[in-house]
Amino acid sequence: MDVQTEAAVRNHGQEAEQRCGSVTRCDPLDLTRCAVAVVTIRPTSADKRIANAIASHTTPALEQAAQVLTWGADEKVLLALAVGAWLYAARKPAVRPFANHLLAVSLLSSILPHLIKAGVNQTRPDRLTVRGHWRGVPVSGAPRDAFPSGHAVHMGAVASAAGHLPRSGRRLTRALAVMLSATRVLLLAHWTSDVLAGFLTGVLLERLIRPITMRRKQPPDAGAA
Repeated sequence: MDVQTEAAVRNHGQEAEQRCGSVTRCDPLDLTRCAVAVVTIRPTSADKRIANAIASHTTPALEQAAQVLTWGADEKVLLALAVGAWLYAARKPAVRPFANHLLAVSLLSSILPHLIKAGVNQTRPDRLTVRGHWRGVPVSGAPRDAFPSGHAVHMGAVASAAGHLPRSGRRLTRALAVMLSATRVLLLAHWTSDVLAGFLTGVLLERLIRPITMRRKQPPDAGAA
């Protein structure tokens, strides 16, 4: 298989452990990451089968389209949209709580993946393929920042927050969130398990902060006799 044979994945994992297993064996350029990262994750057999199928059958046009679409799940774009929505809602009390919630979700879902990646080493599939690059697969991000997919974390949080929207808007938002998350697999920027884990992390994050950001305030005279 192209991405990767069992031996290739195993050898790459062993090399990563030699680089980051202890600070004394680290490349000086990777010293900070090696000192922090404590877990090395390897792709599952299903991950490798899916990545190999993509590397064998994708096309440059498909990869270029995925590169454009994937910007819709980028943290900078989502933060800009969340800030814009928050400013728009400043004088609209009816939508202000949701705008506050959306901004908080966007900020936290942008920070959390970086914190997780600092402690986890997982090599991106685009670093383990030759055939894929012949067929248009680009190079994404830092080589060992595969887990979790930050884009999928954002999309999971957005999909969960969409529960506050009307049914039609909710379905459209969630469909877009799934589609944009899938672009990360198509680009071989992440293994499928990285995207699934990221999406679920985003859902959990949104559900955890919802009671804080969306709690209803009682009117000033609510306690009056």
